[in-house]
Amino acid sequence: MASLITGILCCLPGVGLLLGLVALLQIRKRGQRGRAAAVVGSALSGVGLALAVLLVSTGATGWMWQGVKDGVRESVDLSLAKGDCFDSGGGLGGAVYDIRTVPCEGAHEGEVFATFTIKAGPYPGDDAVQDAAERCVGLLDAYAMDAWALPEDVDVFHVTPTQETWSLGDREVTCVLGSTTEGGTLTGSLRADASTLDAHQVAYLKGAHVLNAALDSEPDTELVEDDLPGHKAWARRVSTALATWSGTLRAHPWPADARAPLADLATRLDKARALWDKAARARDADAFYVPYDAGLALIEPEADIPARKALKLATTPPGSGAQGTDGDGADGGAKV
Repeated sequence: MASLITGILCCLPGVGLLLGLVALLQIRKRGQRGRAAAVVGSALSGVGLALAVLLVSTGATGWMWQGVKDGVRESVDLSLAKGDCFDSGGGLGGAVYDIRTVPCEGAHEGEVFATFTIKAGPYPGDDAVQDAAERCVGLLDAYAMDAWALPEDVDVFHVTPTQETWSLGDREVTCVLGSTTEGGTLTGSLRADASTLDAHQVAYLKGAHVLNAALDSEPDTELVEDDLPGHKAWARRVSTALATWSGTLRAHPWPADARAPLADLATRLDKARALWDKAARARDADAFYVPYDAGLALIEPEADIPARKALKLATTPPGSGAQGTDGDGADGGAKV
């Protein structure tokens, strides 16, 4: 009976065959019953043993195991691409599973705006993976070029490999836009790049990105006097960015109905550039604040509204807006 059971299970074919042969000898010597079960068990075990030898000799066990791993890997591979919208189990704030792509036109949980791969090697640890995923923030501008068009409750999320999926070859970070409202969803695609915008809108937003990048490079120190050289270098970067954007505005062949507001904006940028340039040459903090305050006022987001309206871009500034200074420190928070 033991031979029959192990033969049926096929998990121990060699053991089943051995037990069957021993049983047949005992039955022959002692006249016991069970010869049929022993014969069947031995036969099944023999077939199982032959199959096992065949799998090992042909390398089939290798590709069978690889197939198992590939199947598991497919279950952890989100298979999401840039521009995909999806729903999932768990929600973007926790463990994401059961990914289902859905049309972007309807309500959905997330929209993929970028993907990238972490360098191969041993699993670097949860903290290192999360640090690597912060790269998503810097990739957003290329997909959603107009920050003004993003809803207030939308933020950047990311789906990253776990230690378990890493062992199966998962290295991909998926950058996602989603709602910060609990249970909130998005409706419609948030994509705003060269595939959805016209050439004039793209030219304008590229110039704005140059200035925003310079403004975002402000020193970490709270007070100008704590790092006057750093703030002067920052003012120089802003001055250079203003000159670049002004030059773009003057050189681009804008539509007729947009030329006047864009020319006015270029003039305003030139005035701001001169003031930021003066701040970059300041001898002390007091001499820095005066042109800085005036230069920042000239690039308040509201100043861009006429040009944006002419180009049919969003005309409501992001909630952060532009932050001025109360005399204790500089805060360049403008997003144009």
